[in-house]
Amino acid sequence: MRKSIYIAFACLLALFSGCATTSVDRVETTETIDLSGRWNDTDSRLVSEEMVGDAIGRPWLKKFMRNNKGNMPTVIVGTVKNRSHEHINVQTFVKDLERALINSGEVEFVASKSERQELREERKDQASHSSEKTAKSEGEEVGADFMLKGTINTIQDKISGKSVMFYQVNLELIAIETHRKVWIGEKKIKKFIKKSRLGL
Repeated sequence: MRKSIYIAFACLLALFSGCATTSVDRVETTETIDLSGRWNDTDSRLVSEEMVGDAIGRPWLKKFMRNNKGNMPTVIVGTVKNRSHEHINVQTFVKDLERALINSGEVEFVASKSERQELREERKDQASHSSEKTAKSEGEEVGADFMLKGTINTIQDKISGKSVMFYQVNLELIAIETHRKVWIGEKKIKKFIKKSRLGL
């Protein structure tokens, strides 16, 4: 009798295991898919594009070019701090900001601090191992005129399986020589999340 129960249980377990399948669909990377209500790739892309669009449309850009014989400003992205309660891949957001800035065609862009260090090491290596004709010289780096810095903050309101996620992204563009803030941008996102009673 006990053996029969074990066999029946094993058969049921095998049956349910066979029903557990996984379906994967390929979608466009620009398609909005929001499963958990948390910060995602769509938020990162849309926020960066909107905030950079606002930044380059403000008076500081025309003023700089007017005072510098029509030359475009050179920008670098500094630190973007995650002050939210979520784990947010800030580096992805920084890259989205960099791409939006470069693709705008309104500013020049220089490598980040870590990238510059790697490039300097490469130049040192070239000085020792590359021909004089092809080795790149020191002291020819382009200095940035402005640094873009910012923060990502969140507020969560939660009760009985319902929650509201509020994100606030603040960015500031600062003149490196004078430390003057020439632009401050803010983007807010609010998401209403309702969980199923079945947890699905």
